[in-house]
Amino acid sequence: MKIYKTLGEIDENAKSAVIAIGNFDGVHRGHQALLKTAQEIAIKQNKKFGVLTFEPHPRRLFQPDLPPARLTSAPLKAQRLEQNGVECLFSIEFNWDFASQSAEAFIQNVLKDAIGAVHVVVGYDFCFGQLRKGSAQTISDAQIDVSVVDPIKDEKGEIISSSRIRELLRKGKMKEANELLGWDWEVQGTVFRGDRRGHDLGYPTANILLKDTIHPAYGVYACLVQIEGEEEWRAAATNIGIRPMFEVKEGQIEAHILNFPDRDIYDKTLRIKPVERLRGEAKFASLDDLITQIEKDCAQTKKILT
Repeated sequence: MKIYKTLGEIDENAKSAVIAIGNFDGVHRGHQALLKTAQEIAIKQNKKFGVLTFEPHPRRLFQPDLPPARLTSAPLKAQRLEQNGVECLFSIEFNWDFASQSAEAFIQNVLKDAIGAVHVVVGYDFCFGQLRKGSAQTISDAQIDVSVVDPIKDEKGEIISSSRIRELLRKGKMKEANELLGWDWEVQGTVFRGDRRGHDLGYPTANILLKDTIHPAYGVYACLVQIEGEEEWRAAATNIGIRPMFEVKEGQIEAHILNFPDRDIYDKTLRIKPVERLRGEAKFASLDDLITQIEKDCAQTKKILT
């Protein structure tokens, strides 16, 4: 999959494609149905299959003071899109200039001049342009073929949406969130050197920051982790949050990898999949009480994952 981050760098090889448009945060089962529709049209017309999306998430621009809400970072979203067959990813910067375009200017400047889209596929609630005045009908009126994909519902008849998945993650309900996603939610980040509290307690951790990624319910989770350059997934008792005993300022993930040799993995990318929430964060009366609880967390993680 080739990624284009500006309209000016789009080459002829990527033009005249069938384009799915959306933010695709989470690339959940509803998104996957939309992508499948676009891919089938592309195959039928013998065209490239592309996705037009925007970075950062529009919420970051319009509501910057809200808590982090992204289900997938930009790199992880790109990975998930590629796994769904996307050949060209147009990941365009979403800033105030871009957001202030009229619907008509967006169609002309982006869809026609820059991408040359031959067919556009959107979701049932798709709106675009200044004040969200553009719709699928607006694109159709501009002489571009459009397909609108109906909402996908779960087994209970409820629409699958990113907002529902966010709510489940905020409650620590990993299994339910993963069922709507259609894949096991994960966080990726670069391992940084922390204050080595875990090391001093006899339980060293690999630490990554959550940054703009949604913060799941704070607490301790049984997780699967994968270290950059390795195929193996390892079990880890993992704290997600701010550590009440020591109170870090920014929500982070601290994974104690079970049966892991003492070696340097700083600056490597770590993939972390929370499988089950064991308990909430807690402040203990003493370090000995904390160590006793960590031992229990590790034993429970081992029981769940091995």
